[in-house]
Amino acid sequence: MQEVLMTGQDLRQLLLNKWGVSYDIQLRRTRGKIFVQVMWKYLEQASFHLGEAEYLDHLNAIADYLTSLGGAEQVTNYILNTRDRPRLGKAVSIPIDLGGRASEWMV
Repeated sequence: MQEVLMTGQDLRQLLLNKWGVSYDIQLRRTRGKIFVQVMWKYLEQASFHLGEAEYLDHLNAIADYLTSLGGAEQVTNYILNTRDRPRLGKAVSIPIDLGGRASEWMV
């Protein structure tokens, strides 16, 4: 299977196309699984904790992880097809299926 390469700009554009704002994204590990969480805070908010350059650096790091994990295509498909949207206090959680790579990433 060919790896899908993703950049931070690709990820941001995906968020903008789906929801119209640049949401924060976090990686979480819970009970031996990895989730991408699309948080309810976004770059265009006055109270957002990062500037645009820092936000793009953060998204680049997330995109690098997703590419390395083999999860870029899973995240893209989930975002394109979900009816959920982040809202105050509730992130959109996207499970990443690591398949045979799970042992490489779980300690």
